[in-house]
Amino acid sequence: MKTPVFTGSGTAIVTPLSEGTIDFAAFARLIEAQAAGGTAALVVCGTTGEGATLTPEEHEAMFRFAAEKSAGRMKIVAGIGSNDTAAALDMAKRAEQAGADGLLMVTPYYNKTTQAGLVKHFTYVADRTALPIILYNVPSRTGVGIAPETYAILAGHPNINAVKEASGNIGEFAKTVALCDGGLNFYSGNDSDTVAMMALGAKGVVSVASNIVPGVVSKLCALCLAGDYAAAASLNRAYMDLFSVLFREVNPIPVKTAMAMMGLCGDGMRLPLVPMGEANRAALAQVLVRHGLLPKETM
Repeated sequence: MKTPVFTGSGTAIVTPLSEGTIDFAAFARLIEAQAAGGTAALVVCGTTGEGATLTPEEHEAMFRFAAEKSAGRMKIVAGIGSNDTAAALDMAKRAEQAGADGLLMVTPYYNKTTQAGLVKHFTYVADRTALPIILYNVPSRTGVGIAPETYAILAGHPNINAVKEASGNIGEFAKTVALCDGGLNFYSGNDSDTVAMMALGAKGVVSVASNIVPGVVSKLCALCLAGDYAAAASLNRAYMDLFSVLFREVNPIPVKTAMAMMGLCGDGMRLPLVPMGEANRAALAQVLVRHGLLPKETM
């Protein structure tokens, strides 16, 4: 069994932007809020962090800033995914230099590849980095998914530590867990799937919702890790409306909109992401009010 990079709640943290540039003062405040909320790890420059529109230099600066401000309180997982294997390796090296604890590596998008290509892509980087890699499977975004049998092959690599599984296919996830037989750690990649996946052996979640309710997601994971799935399921039901509304539009548009409403950071995003539509914005505000995250007079 490989030691997991983290256990419990990992936040896929947003990248605060102000007039198109990274707002490091806001990022520092977000890091402190995550630590106070019991978050175990920060996933930096992933999908929610708009990694696709950040330059390599911005990635490296974000990794380094997060590592320094966290000061060992939370693990730092660096998003290095690319559809160019060489570019992913370059980002892995930058993450190593910046002090990251692990790497998050998504499947290649657009040009995609075969299952054999996935093995070569991930193995190429894993052979050339000292950091543990968390594979990221999100076929709804990338157009290519990792098959259970491919996971079983990748599980044999000592530096391939875990999987962020966001396919939403619980049956296929259960098959993967069985085939890997302890060779990989697993994290839910969807807030709505956390309880089900942890019941099947996942170690936690890489969460979008924990950007705004870190304490809730930390508690949810703690209940699952303690084996109290009845209480976890009850908490999950209570927050399912929030988990759902945060995907009313393409992530991270809703969560950044929510964070701006709550005064946590600005809602600036880089194109092609655009402001949330008014109807969806109103629905989001309604859910935030329901959970006491916004005052009622907001409505």
